[in-house]
Amino acid sequence: MPLRLVAGRHRGRALAAPPDRATRPTSDRVREAVFNILAHAGYGPDDGDAVTDAVVLDAFAGTGALAFEALSRGAAEAWLFDSSAAALGFARKNAETLGETARAHLLRADALKPPPARAQATLLFLDPPYRQGLVGPAIKALSAAGWLNPGCLVVAETAADEPAVPGLALLDERRYGIARIGFGRVAR
Repeated sequence: MPLRLVAGRHRGRALAAPPDRATRPTSDRVREAVFNILAHAGYGPDDGDAVTDAVVLDAFAGTGALAFEALSRGAAEAWLFDSSAAALGFARKNAETLGETARAHLLRADALKPPPARAQATLLFLDPPYRQGLVGPAIKALSAAGWLNPGCLVVAETAADEPAVPGLALLDERRYGIARIGFGRVAR
C-alpha cells in the first residue's frame, strides 16, 4: 500500500518511498493520530494548534513524510535532515512532486552532528532508527547548534519497549503497535 499524506492541501497525495525497509516511514495511521494530537492538545501558541505556521525540523527525515504532512497542514516551512543520500533523494522527489521545494529545505546532515542553525524550529520531529538511543543525544546536539526555538515542541518516535527519552519534559505519550510517540518540550 502506498504511503500517502493524510490531510491538508496535499491530502491523498502519494509519497515516494524505497521498496526495501532501509527507511521506516511513520505509517499513515500513526501520522494521522500524531497530527490530530498536535492540532487539538493545545501544544501550540496560545494553547492552540502546534502545526499552523510552525517552523518544522524533521531531523531523521527519510522520505520526509512527517515534514510534508506538516506542510500540507499549514506549517510555514520545514527543514529535513538525513545522513543517507538515498533517503534524501526520496525526500527531494517528494518535495518536487508536491510543489514544496520553496518551503522544504533539505540538508544531508547528521542530527547528532548538525550544522549551525539556519532557522529555529518550533516543532521537532525525531524518528530515528529504533533501539539505538538517539533521541536524547539528537535533542542535545540540535539544541547546542541553535536549531531549537525556546519552548520547541518535540515529537519523538521510539520502539514501544525503549526507555523514556532523556532530555524531554514529557507532556503525553501514546503507543501504536511497535511504536511509542512522546510529545514534550526540551527539558531545561
